[in-house]
Amino acid sequence: MSIDTLLVANRGEIARRVIRSAHDMGIRCVAVYVDVDADAPFVRAADEALRLETSYLDAAAILEAAKASGAGAVHPGYGFLSENADFAARVSAAGLVWVGPSPETIEQMGDKIAAKALAEKAQVPILPGSEDLGATGAIGYPLLVKAAAGGGGKGMRIVESAEALEESVAAARREAKRGFGDDRVFLERYIARARHIEIQILGDARGNIVHLGERECSIQRRHQKILEESPSPRIDAGLREAMGEAALRLAREIGYQSAGTVEFLLDDDSGEFFFLEVNTRLQVEHPVTEMVTGIDLVREQLRIAAGEPLGYEQSDIRFDGAAIEARLYAEDPTNEFLPATGTLAAFAPSPTPEVRWDTGVTAGSVIGTDFDPMLAKVIAHAPTRDEAAGRLALALARTHLGGVATNRDFLVHTLRTPEFLAGDTTTDFIDRVKPARSLEPSDEERTRMARLAALWVQGVNRSRAQVLASAPSGWRNARLPDQKLVLDHGETSDTVLYRSLRDGRFRFADGTTAFIHSWGEDAIDVEIGGRRTRARVTRVGDQLIVHGPSGDLLFRERPRFTLPGGEETAGEFVAQMPGKVIALHVAVGDRVSAGDTLLVLEAMKMEHPMRATVDGVVTDVRVSDGEQVEAGALLLVVEPAEANDAQKDTE
Repeated sequence: MSIDTLLVANRGEIARRVIRSAHDMGIRCVAVYVDVDADAPFVRAADEALRLETSYLDAAAILEAAKASGAGAVHPGYGFLSENADFAARVSAAGLVWVGPSPETIEQMGDKIAAKALAEKAQVPILPGSEDLGATGAIGYPLLVKAAAGGGGKGMRIVESAEALEESVAAARREAKRGFGDDRVFLERYIARARHIEIQILGDARGNIVHLGERECSIQRRHQKILEESPSPRIDAGLREAMGEAALRLAREIGYQSAGTVEFLLDDDSGEFFFLEVNTRLQVEHPVTEMVTGIDLVREQLRIAAGEPLGYEQSDIRFDGAAIEARLYAEDPTNEFLPATGTLAAFAPSPTPEVRWDTGVTAGSVIGTDFDPMLAKVIAHAPTRDEAAGRLALALARTHLGGVATNRDFLVHTLRTPEFLAGDTTTDFIDRVKPARSLEPSDEERTRMARLAALWVQGVNRSRAQVLASAPSGWRNARLPDQKLVLDHGETSDTVLYRSLRDGRFRFADGTTAFIHSWGEDAIDVEIGGRRTRARVTRVGDQLIVHGPSGDLLFRERPRFTLPGGEETAGEFVAQMPGKVIALHVAVGDRVSAGDTLLVLEAMKMEHPMRATVDGVVTDVRVSDGEQVEAGALLLVVEPAEANDAQKDTE
């Protein structure tokens, strides 16, 4: 059979990714979208787009869109309905081609408990675990609570002691129920110094199955991957063969067709590996495999779905160089990587060094709470791992990015750590290595960028002048004070004092001179004290996003006149992002101890518990169970015990 029209039942960067390969194969593409995505890049990339009145989880609406558009096949991408066996069955029952494994395979592998049993049958090693939540003795602490139908770190908790088990199980059940409609959880041994290794497999309808080597995805936060690479720096030829053969044994056991991933946990100390799960879909990190093998996995999915044979055997697979992928997220690493929202005011990937950008956003995109906060996947390929890491770090650092908090600077720091470059990348990497979570410019660099920003601002003022537009900036016919601009960067500030000179240069208060080689609405090329810098600049309200040699610095222009404001009260708990209160554990008058969970906020489909930082008394509660709150909303107040007791003594 052949596929001439494909409906992509997804959004964002993966929808664009699927459309790109389908177009290369001469296949017409149809997108579906909800209202908040009406202007998204993936909608524009498709040949036709149909609006969904509900959500990307509305199977009936998606099938109706396929019928209305004349699509003959459905590609689910990843997430949403990609691992929904019922949806796959309904697609096939409607006479459409399902681009993925059979509904039976999806159902088998979607249940992690059943999947472990099948892995054991195929003689694939598994981790000790139990469905009996009381059987902790045979597993020991620390252990993992995991959702039976889980994925993406949802419904997963590390439990250090018996005292924390009950709360962790309850939280995992809630998260699993909301994320997967199934609140079953199980216990599994937790390996502290481990590596997350996955084997990419491809199988056709004729029983031909190959693996495309491994990916390492060990560097994670909140059990979600942020850096992935192929090959793994820990895997040698012997271990690669053993893990590949184990993956193929399981794939043959279940008759796997399409692209899939068999995931393993590797004990870094012993070299033992254990089965985790099978992902019956395309993985977020699939590009690193594409880069080192030269095989387009979306193309292979479409070929297999159309009934074509693989056309190659395991011995035909070749590996070239190293590839590393970074997931660029809208999140705040300095605030425990909590998701961030806002408008992406600046988004200009650097043209050099050459890397692959898989993204679903552009400058001006609004990052809300409806979907995963990933902005882009950035992938570098090079002859060696060190070159790939350096290329990726530089490409990220040279990208002009701002308006929303991101993990970009954290990724750059991580890629440049000695530990990463040495391949010491176990799952405890972030806690153990502690890469810097934000850009930390020197005083000299910050001051130089502030001066650059001030000169860019004077260019803006001059370009908009209605009177004496031809006069030099800051021109005067009498002795007047220097031009002044105060710019705040975090907790520091720079007062920039300057005046223009008759020869077109500028002089700062300390005598340093500057010359503007070129100026534009979004850039400036300026020489300050003999040091020349070309920088992108984006202005949003009172914010200036200035891209210098090390990355983007955010300055706030301080107004000439300020109004007095209130001080924040110690002990306030404020929502760091829009979300929903799903569990409120305290009331006014309750005494709490440091570490107690006060409430749980759900945002970006993840639970974020707020815990007391000191012993104290709850003096104010502003929210209730089920209430939706905005970022910055005051939730409750805990007064330290000493202050509360002192207050009572005076009454």
